[in-house]
Amino acid sequence: MKQNTTLQNSIIHLEEPESIWEHLHLRSAIQYFWLGRQPYLSVWELQKQLHRKRVAGEIPDVVLLLEHDPVYTFGKNADTNLLLDSKPHDAEVVQIDRGGQVTYHGPGQLVCYPIIDLHNYQMSVSWYIRSLEGVIINCLKQLELESARKQDLPGVWIGDDKICAMGVRLSRWVTMHGFSLNLDPDMKYFDGMIPCGIFNYGVTSLHDQGINISMELLVAHITSSFISLFLGKNDEV
Repeated sequence: MKQNTTLQNSIIHLEEPESIWEHLHLRSAIQYFWLGRQPYLSVWELQKQLHRKRVAGEIPDVVLLLEHDPVYTFGKNADTNLLLDSKPHDAEVVQIDRGGQVTYHGPGQLVCYPIIDLHNYQMSVSWYIRSLEGVIINCLKQLELESARKQDLPGVWIGDDKICAMGVRLSRWVTMHGFSLNLDPDMKYFDGMIPCGIFNYGVTSLHDQGINISMELLVAHITSSFISLFLGKNDEV
């Protein structure tokens, strides 16, 4: 798999997430930012700031790409009993404003937060979820890995194992939160919860599936897939 230099150049690497404001240009359709490894709460606050400015039309669509320090997050109506007493104690626990149940974010997992205005695409929550799933499915196809959706279970699956979890929030048709794709996370953190409240299925990663790829190259593939789908080069959702 060859690295795409053009795509890598289109991803802005930030040493400090707060410097993002210096790089935002309304003339851009979508801007992509790699934030590196970050704590959860500061990036959640950044999402909220970006969301407010996107609603006001002050910035373009933005896609944040990053890894998090270990954290369990609960959706606003989640069952807290889905987090088990056996969970590792070095992970933060945060309740947030997305839908869904409990999920885990941590090193070795690519997290993607699109802050985009669906007025420019389709004003449909189901279309948006399917589009995000399509981004992942197309990305994994580039890596010669077949994946699929499961009916009524958001995310992307390989057989009965989830490789990508999703949880989103929309306000005034501008999106927040997004998806997390397992590259090579420490799987012990998944043993400390019932992922997404689903009891009958497992969790997998690219590493478990025999795909050896760097985070940098995975980010380039995800960005390529995002551009293809959201900018109309690939209408298949």
